[in-house]
Amino acid sequence: MNIHEYQAKEILTKYGVATPKGGIAYSPENAKDMATELGGDMWVVKAQIHSGARGKAGGIIVCKSHQEVSDAANTLLGKTLVTNQTGPDGLTVSRIYVEEASDIKKEYYLGLVFDRSTESIMVVASSEGGMSIEEIAKEKPESIIRAKVEAAVGMQSFQAREIAFALGLEAKAISRCAKAIMGCYEAFSRSDATMVEINPLILTGDDHILALDCKMSFDDNALYRIPDIAELRDKTQEDSKETYAHDRGLNYIALDGDIGNIINGAGLAMASMDMIQLAGGQPANFLDVGGGATPEKFVKAFKLISGDPKVKVILINIFAGINRCDWVAQGIVDALDQITIEQPLVIRLAGTNVDEGMKILKDSKIDYIEASTLEEAANKAVEALKDLEKK
Repeated sequence: MNIHEYQAKEILTKYGVATPKGGIAYSPENAKDMATELGGDMWVVKAQIHSGARGKAGGIIVCKSHQEVSDAANTLLGKTLVTNQTGPDGLTVSRIYVEEASDIKKEYYLGLVFDRSTESIMVVASSEGGMSIEEIAKEKPESIIRAKVEAAVGMQSFQAREIAFALGLEAKAISRCAKAIMGCYEAFSRSDATMVEINPLILTGDDHILALDCKMSFDDNALYRIPDIAELRDKTQEDSKETYAHDRGLNYIALDGDIGNIINGAGLAMASMDMIQLAGGQPANFLDVGGGATPEKFVKAFKLISGDPKVKVILINIFAGINRCDWVAQGIVDALDQITIEQPLVIRLAGTNVDEGMKILKDSKIDYIEASTLEEAANKAVEALKDLEKK
C-alpha cells in the first residue's frame, strides 16, 4: 500500500526526521489560507498523487504570492498527471500540499528497502539527490552508498554516522543527518514499511537536514496490525479493479492483455500467463482465487473479470490439491447461475476428483470450452480470441 507525501512526512516527523512546514488543501481557498498560516514570502504547491517524478509532469509549482498559490492550486486540483510511474492513464489530483520554500544548499538521496537476497534491510544513499535512483545508478554509480542492516540487530548509530560521513557532509551536519537516517529506519521497521525514500534529502543554508520529498509503501499483509497506517489508504489513487479485488479477498493485478484469468495459486497463475504468451496471446490480469474456491469467490471473480471491457476470453485454470475439483466445478456452475458472462469460457481442471468435477460441468447448462492440460487451455483461449476477431 502506498501513501501520499504529506502522510509519509507526518510519520517520519514522529520519528524525529525534520521536514519543512506545510499543510494539506482541497481547494484554492484552502491553499491560500494555508500559505497565510505558514507565513513567509515563498511557497511550494505540490500535487498529491501516488507517484514520483511529479515535478517533470508539472505537479510541483513554486509560488511567490498568495494569489499564485491559489492559482497553482486551481491548476492542479482535478488535473490528471502522467508520469513514468503512473502509466499512460495517469492519476487525478484530489488534494495538494502547500509547503514553505526551503533554502537548498545541497541535495542528497536516501532510501531504505528490503534486500531479499541477503534477508536484510538495505540503506541506499547518494550525494546526487533530486533525480531517480535509476538515473543516479546510470549516470553516477560511484556516488551510491549501500549499507546492510541486520533485521535481528537493527540499525546502529555508528552505521548512520558512517553513511553521513560517506555523503561528504560537513562536521556540524553529520549528527543531524545521522539522526534523520536513524529516524527513517525506526519508521521503516516499526510501521511494517517495504520502502522509505527521501528524494531529495536536503542540506539547508544554515546546515540543517530536511526531508524535502518522501515516499513510503507498506506490506499489505501487515495492515491488520497497523490500523493507523491502514486508514491512510487512498482508494482514488488505486486501480478500481484492484481495489474491488483487494476488498473482497482476491489477489488481483491488472495487465494490458485481453485473456482474463481465474486461477488458484500464485505459481500456477504465473505459469498460466507465461503459457498464454507462448501461445501468442496476452493475459489481461493476474487473479488468484486461493485454495478455498467457493461459489461466492467465483461470483466475485467473474464480476471482476467479465466487467473489464478489455477481456475478450476468460480462462479458468484450477489445480485441486487440498481443494477438490468437484467442489470447484459446482462453485463455477453455481456462480454462473447468478451472473451471465458474454465472453467465451475455457475451463481446465486437474487434481483431486477431476473426473467428478468434469462430469458436473458436462451435466450443467453452461457453455464452455474444455481443456485437459495447461498448454491446451492456453492454446484454446488464444484460438477462441482469434475466432472472435474473425467475426
